Amino acid sequence: MAGPDPELAAKLQPDVPHAARIWNYWMGGKDNFQSDRAAGDAVAEVYPEIVLMAQQSRVFLVRAVRHLAAEAGIRQFLDIGTGLPTMQNTHAVAQGVAPDSRIVYVDNDPMVLVHARALLASTTSEGVTTYVPADYHDPEKILAEAAQTLDFDQPIAVMYMGVMGYEPDLDVVRSIVGRTMDAVPSGSHLVLWDGTNTSPAVVSGAERLAQSGGVPYILRSPEDLASCFDGLVMVEPGLVPIPLWRPEDPDAVGIDAYGAVARKP
Repeated sequence: MAGPDPELAAKLQPDVPHAARIWNYWMGGKDNFQSDRAAGDAVAEVYPEIVLMAQQSRVFLVRAVRHLAAEAGIRQFLDIGTGLPTMQNTHAVAQGVAPDSRIVYVDNDPMVLVHARALLASTTSEGVTTYVPADYHDPEKILAEAAQTLDFDQPIAVMYMGVMGYEPDLDVVRSIVGRTMDAVPSGSHLVLWDGTNTSPAVVSGAERLAQSGGVPYILRSPEDLASCFDGLVMVEPGLVPIPLWRPEDPDAVGIDAYGAVARKP
């Protein structure tokens, strides 16, 4: 993989904790700086389960994408706010089930853009993997760019994986999700999870993240997250703590992060 060009390198800001790199650190990745590790450790001091949450978020992604590709017959995925690639990324899971799957990743982080080259190189010969540099606050731009790769006459899985907590206004979150889902056809699916304010420890962890210089992350109630699925039909088991969404481990226990998969009628 080629290194970043000078313009991108200037935007990386290694001394400023960044959400995607902190998350990468919690997941055991190598693409982070000391500032990210310090912020991540500060959160883990008061909320050690954050590392488990990061790991379980990827497990949820794998199970959800596998269900959509294998059971729902989805062949198109729009992963918005993808973050830094680690392991078992959306395209690898989807194309592992259906090699002709088409995936569009969306992110506005310069470090993610650097690593997008690796994602594009690892797609199957039958499928397509592309990257759109955009902010999820601009769904119209995302949809226009994605339409160059995805067929909007066929079902699309729209994914917001742990990213909506960075938008403080729930009405804005609902608007973003609604505008995106309005643009995709019947049979499309929404996959969304986010951290929830379901324990004092996780609330303390979010406060520590902000104090450490990281971008504040807004924890919401499960009821607030459920409202993002209005008008859609939940796939069983509905909105639940992410380790409990169709778990393969019979001893799985809940955490302060809820997610669901829902179908557009």
